[in-house]
Amino acid sequence: MGRFVNSVDEFFEYCDENEVKFVDFRFTDLKGTWHHVSYNIKAINKDSFNGIPFDGSSIDAWQPIHKSDMMLIPDVETAFLDPFTADTTIIVICDVYDIYKNDLYEKCPRSIAKKAMQHLKESGIGDVAYFGPENEFFVFDNVRIIDKQNCAMYEVDTEEGEWNDAKDYKDGYNSGHRPRAQGGYYPVQPIDSMVDLRAEMVNVLEQVGLETFVVHHEVAQGQGEIGVKFGTLVEAADNVQIYKYIVKMVAHLNGKTATFMPKPLYGDNGSGMHVHQSIWKDGKNLFYKAGTYANLSDMARWYIGGVLRHARSVAAFTNPSTNSYKRLIPGFEAPSILTYSCQNRSASCRIPYGSGEKSVRAEFRFPDSTACPYLAFAAMLMAGLDGIKNKIEPVGPMDEDLFELTLDEIRERGIEQLPHTLRGSLEAVIRDNKYLSAIMTDHFIETYQHYKFETQVWPYEQRPTPFEFKTVYSC
Repeated sequence: MGRFVNSVDEFFEYCDENEVKFVDFRFTDLKGTWHHVSYNIKAINKDSFNGIPFDGSSIDAWQPIHKSDMMLIPDVETAFLDPFTADTTIIVICDVYDIYKNDLYEKCPRSIAKKAMQHLKESGIGDVAYFGPENEFFVFDNVRIIDKQNCAMYEVDTEEGEWNDAKDYKDGYNSGHRPRAQGGYYPVQPIDSMVDLRAEMVNVLEQVGLETFVVHHEVAQGQGEIGVKFGTLVEAADNVQIYKYIVKMVAHLNGKTATFMPKPLYGDNGSGMHVHQSIWKDGKNLFYKAGTYANLSDMARWYIGGVLRHARSVAAFTNPSTNSYKRLIPGFEAPSILTYSCQNRSASCRIPYGSGEKSVRAEFRFPDSTACPYLAFAAMLMAGLDGIKNKIEPVGPMDEDLFELTLDEIRERGIEQLPHTLRGSLEAVIRDNKYLSAIMTDHFIETYQHYKFETQVWPYEQRPTPFEFKTVYSC
């Protein structure tokens, strides 16, 4: 992310130059939800950057009511102007401080991500880890949801949907130009109906300091992607929060609705968050070694081995919703088979084509955007570092189409798979979390898995679905 200010003094100069009226302080909870509290610029001074008070008991799974006072610590270098407010507002991303322990809050995802970066430096392995997430999204024209005791349904709609082939548009006409299921990669207009909308998103992203590159329609109906330049672990996670905010708001202001939900459409591709990763030291990419398979160094291979070894546990953070696992099925370019390969998109870890000394990296393809990016990136880094420490060799490389393998063939080759449900990943993190101990406390792990069981797993398992009525009602 491009910086607009580098110090507190510059912050106030920048606010004066842009006639800022409000300061919007933002922080992230366990779910990855962005929260905010705004102050009149007149009420903010240099001392404000030492801490902004707020109520931590009103955030899910955070503080009890009798210890609710907490502090937001603004990171002044993250400041940028909100492109959507009527009155000029500057946004500042914050960490959360625990006044009772006089330390960064153990449940603050951004603080956990900072601990992961510090752990990397202290390990002596490297001094920086770069992350490049690719967040896919859907844009719909309308969404309806019912979740009652006697009724459950959802309906999403997009003009690109093949279900609209016979629709009679009262105020227009049916063009018949649609990508249809798995047909969105990359027909031009008029089949691609979102060119101008994505361009507007790109323009706003650039306006707030994110550097973009590739912009395109994705495979599914109503699906898109905008490439944002990689950054350090915390920078990349900050950028995910900004990116999701911009995409959803631009769609909203155009009378549409954007979602990063992994699998909103049955029978079509889902949305992932492929994450490119590498470790550097003294300006050199430690994942590169010329002449090896895909130019991967031993360190890179062991890093991959660590992430794949712990992937069932890591998935609790990279794929933390029940909907996540509806995407992770063969046939929709969303691999759950825990091996690596050069260029092969059916492997859960891919080494991109043509990687040279500066560009060799590991692309993990199973994460999705329901993840809190700070927790997801931190968990993957810690798993990878454990792989380096213990020289864990990954299964592979495998350059064949892994989606063609039967379950028996996968088992015979000794290849692990991701869990098939969120319950499976949470049970895995309960068993396998030692590799996270340097950045996540036992209390955090306990709180996190209990919260996910209570808000995702148990409510999901208790609800009958229309498909169950269709297949079981006449039993």
